[in-house]
Amino acid sequence: MISFAYPKRFDEPFDTGERIFGQTYLLYASAGAFHLDVEQRSWLLPPHRAALISAGTPIRIRSNAAATSASVLFAPGCVAQPSLPCQVFRVTPLIAKMIQYATRWDAQQAASDQSSQPFLTALAGVVGEAAACVEDLWFPRARTAELDRAVSYTLAHLGEVLSFSDVARAAITSERTLSRRFAEEFSMSWSEFVQRARVVKATERLAMSRDQVVQIAHETGFSSASLFAQAFRQVMGETPTQYRRRLG
Repeated sequence: MISFAYPKRFDEPFDTGERIFGQTYLLYASAGAFHLDVEQRSWLLPPHRAALISAGTPIRIRSNAAATSASVLFAPGCVAQPSLPCQVFRVTPLIAKMIQYATRWDAQQAASDQSSQPFLTALAGVVGEAAACVEDLWFPRARTAELDRAVSYTLAHLGEVLSFSDVARAAITSERTLSRRFAEEFSMSWSEFVQRARVVKATERLAMSRDQVVQIAHETGFSSASLFAQAFRQVMGETPTQYRRRLG
């Protein structure tokens, strides 16, 4: 196996279904936003973020709109195996340019060009270092039917004033049982799940729309723009306005 890369443009929403790559896989969102289902987590991959995925890990990739990606598959031993099955991290301008340059080498071209492997090995080095700073752009995936119903209801009503009793009713279970399910399966409370899911959804809206920040805050369930900014900064390390400005 050798390292190689390729770009891809999606002109409409898509869903790959479950796929498995035999090499450590780097997926870079150069435009648009991707959703990654990896084991027990659903990740958001917004623009200028990348995901490093361990070899042999089942993954489902989706997008709700047009998107552009660049992918790199690294030769075994070229990049350190991620500590998590999937790690989403911020792509620096240097890494973005290196990934863009690497897409000249698909599998056939990489095999015939002796300069491909040293460059892709150098890319693996900077990617491995950057991927160590994992962003929390994920929320858990349910294993039991009642928790799956609770999650589906919660995600469908993030912009509303949510009541745990309503969620338990939708999940067809008691509040006590549902609270235990969140603790056992997600290692977080329902309110913590709601906060995380709202930040993930708002991040996608910031990247994919030109709606005002205060509108996005309201429509994803935050009672004020200041509370949204506080929650967003905890996850992304910057304010929503700073994040959007950096997207250009």
